[in-house]
Amino acid sequence: MCRFLKISKSTYYFNLKKKEDKIKNNIYDQAVISAFKENKCVYGTRRLKVILEKQEIYLSRRKIKKIMDKHNLMSKYTKLSFKNHRNKVNNEQITNIVNRNFNNRIKNEVIVSDLSYVEVNGKWNYICLLIDLFNREIVGHSVGTKKDASLVYQAFMQSNRCLKDMQIFHSDRGNEFNNKIINKLLLAFNITRSLSKKGCP
Repeated sequence: MCRFLKISKSTYYFNLKKKEDKIKNNIYDQAVISAFKENKCVYGTRRLKVILEKQEIYLSRRKIKKIMDKHNLMSKYTKLSFKNHRNKVNNEQITNIVNRNFNNRIKNEVIVSDLSYVEVNGKWNYICLLIDLFNREIVGHSVGTKKDASLVYQAFMQSNRCLKDMQIFHSDRGNEFNNKIINKLLLAFNITRSLSKKGCP
């Protein structure tokens, strides 16, 4: 038949195997989906592997994960993982006035800030905090969907302290702290800027 149709034997066997693999994959897909749903959609790859082996279906955790991703199956206990995106660094020649001397400060002398992330309804949001080193009180904060200078500005605008009383504003060299808006704000209220050295949060 191959000679008559001018098809190589390897092509015939390749397509035959491909068809068999497709049938197998469909069986594996259904087995993973069934095991996942029968266990209230809480099992991850590790437990599903054990369940499937009891049914004499031997799949690697990587293969199970691939099938789960294909059918959008996610354990209810799976936590959203944060992917850190590298931003540009502020290379301004600004002195580190604070120099890691975080204790024995007077009220409003040094306000430190940083941004962090928090999961809200399955999506990452950001929070900016302003902390007075005098008593570690949070004197201003803001939240938003973007990690930028606007978030820092809003934290100052929502501060419960008079901005004129603040003497030093210290932060790391994150690019969100290097912005014309922030520079104008610090200049307007006569607040001295202090930056940690590069690579030192």
